[in-house]
Amino acid sequence: MFLMGDLRDWSPEPNGVSSRDRYSSSSSSSSNQAGISAEYWRKAEEATQGIIARVQPTVVSEERRKAVIDYVQRLIRNYLGCEVFPFGSVPLKTYLPDGDIDLTAFGGLNFEEALANDACSVLEREDRNTAAEFVVKDVQLIRAEVKLVKCLVQNIVVDISFNQLGGLCTLCFLEKVDRLIGQDHLFKRSIILIKAWCYYESRILGAHHGLISTYGLETLVLYIFHLFHSSLDGPLAVLYKFLDYFSKFDWENYCISLNGPIPISSLPDIVVETPENGGGDLLLSNDFLRECVEKFSVPSRGFEANSRIFPQKHLNIVDPLRENNNLGRSVSKGNFYRIRSAFTYGARKLGQILSQSEETLGDELHKFFSNTLDRHGNGQRPDVQDPAPLSRFRGLGATPSVSGTESCQEDQNFYESESSNSSTVTGNYRSSDNEGSL
Repeated sequence: MFLMGDLRDWSPEPNGVSSRDRYSSSSSSSSNQAGISAEYWRKAEEATQGIIARVQPTVVSEERRKAVIDYVQRLIRNYLGCEVFPFGSVPLKTYLPDGDIDLTAFGGLNFEEALANDACSVLEREDRNTAAEFVVKDVQLIRAEVKLVKCLVQNIVVDISFNQLGGLCTLCFLEKVDRLIGQDHLFKRSIILIKAWCYYESRILGAHHGLISTYGLETLVLYIFHLFHSSLDGPLAVLYKFLDYFSKFDWENYCISLNGPIPISSLPDIVVETPENGGGDLLLSNDFLRECVEKFSVPSRGFEANSRIFPQKHLNIVDPLRENNNLGRSVSKGNFYRIRSAFTYGARKLGQILSQSEETLGDELHKFFSNTLDRHGNGQRPDVQDPAPLSRFRGLGATPSVSGTESCQEDQNFYESESSNSSTVTGNYRSSDNEGSL
């Protein structure tokens, strides 16, 4: 565990480091991993799987969230005649216990404000309905450029947007990437672990608080797989490489892009430099990325149509599906330094943990995820309002009751997305980008 006050102990890297050294991950992580035995890594990954089991989707949480989604879909369909689709972390099966449910309702184009008002009225009526199927409360209408209706349904935050196809396209893209990577959904398991660390331990996840957006974080995780996939065989290895690489990345002078680092000085032109590994052995081929852009990109409309230039911010992450969309646009200047310091602290702390003996490994990893385990280690989940069945792991030590591999095989169904509906919708609508939350 570390508190945000601890971040003051780590200062940003000096400007004297060369650009090439700063945007590429140093060899320290690789050498450290190379010096650790395979058996040590196996035990470390098993202990990590025990932590993931505390926050990953469960049978109970899946049933509850599906029931809530079905309930809202029926309400909106019956009263407004709109079809409603889930997107983001819930259908992708990478949500945290505290995560929202993201929905988008499709009605007449350019009638988003009217739809939002009507949906808000429907939910407010349900709030007053003492015989309602679920408890609905705290209904809000967010009058931003993208209209949003927020409410609580049975203790779960539900966000409803309107005519937002981008989130469905992103869902299909990330699902396609997960299937390409395979390894018992290693991509999704890594997202859950890294989201848990960013949200519970370092408090750097949440676009509405000026922090990293979920899709932005997922793109950073994908970037790590893109460059280092051949050396990644477990979520802890992904987390370590993630923290090590991005703590050293030269954020002040480069943008992150799956095509390679982009010098900020080249903007508004997109000039891609060669990736650290020289462009060889990358996970995603140019043909794969081109196919995904053709299938899943969404043309801009409305207020976004006037902005075709990549907007430079403090944390710059190029959307793999739309190069003029900055997934780091939500990060404020102060939070940029906070995020970079969190990466630096996390990389050094995890490196220290992995240099210790096997006997202390489990306990030290628990400390690294202490906030996560304090909140969810006993099996309580806010998204079910009931004690969730404890994981098959009897303890959180380095030697769980079953191996990490066996657990992943048993839990594999949790990560299978039902994105076929989303795929069919993408052919029928065109709208602006929308990102899911936790």
